[in-house]
Amino acid sequence: MSAAPPPTTVPTCYRHPDRETYLRCSRCDRPICPDCMRSAPVGQQCVECVREGNRGVRQRSPRNVVGGLAVSGDTWVTWTFLALNVLVYLGQIADRQLSNQLLVYGTGIAEGQWYRLLTGTFLHTAWWHILVNMYALFIVGPHLERVLGHWRYAVLYLVSGLCGSCLSVAVGGLSTLSLGASGAIFGLFGATFVIFRRLGLQTGWIISTILINLVITFLFVGIDWRGHVGGLVAGLLVAVAYAYAPRAGRLAVQLAVPITLLVIAFAAVAWRV
Repeated sequence: MSAAPPPTTVPTCYRHPDRETYLRCSRCDRPICPDCMRSAPVGQQCVECVREGNRGVRQRSPRNVVGGLAVSGDTWVTWTFLALNVLVYLGQIADRQLSNQLLVYGTGIAEGQWYRLLTGTFLHTAWWHILVNMYALFIVGPHLERVLGHWRYAVLYLVSGLCGSCLSVAVGGLSTLSLGASGAIFGLFGATFVIFRRLGLQTGWIISTILINLVITFLFVGIDWRGHVGGLVAGLLVAVAYAYAPRAGRLAVQLAVPITLLVIAFAAVAWRV
């Protein structure tokens, strides 16, 4: 009578000793259970081998439609601009002379106070003025920042505001008195139209918004249409450079257009004053 074969030991998962398994890691050959198994180009691997293999692979950050880093978290640039506008307005309330010292003033710029072209874009005449502008910034800013990325969005905002101020002085000359974030906001409106077209999204609402605001601009006395139009045109052109620049040399184009706009705008102011 022949002896019975010795009982065989069923292998268990190296991470879960209480689980029997016949699966093995194709890299280290250790037994693994289904929960510890990860698909690999050849066979399957354990968790530790996958982690070890990923250490030598450079993770590429996702890119957005304009070639920048995708933004999925906080839109801190929008909130920074919004906070600056609010803080400056509170400063205007506390110090009545602040507006005169910082607004876009043609004579002041002729005397060398070029900072007014920027500081004037953070001033507002009344509570309703800043409320309207900050509401518009709150509505379109975060969405645009997520599409463009933080730095492209910041450049868009600042260039639009500066070009609006420059057109005001280039047309109005030494007598120019202007203030408000409307030029930057109009730039965001124009950029939103371009980017939405690029993404194949509906643009009817932003076209209506731009037209309504342009009608208000030219309908009421005391509104600086030059700042609005200058910001809108700058925003459109910068956004076109962002959205439609060829992949080869895209960053160079996206830098060249805003810089060229500022050079032209500053040259026009220098010639006028």
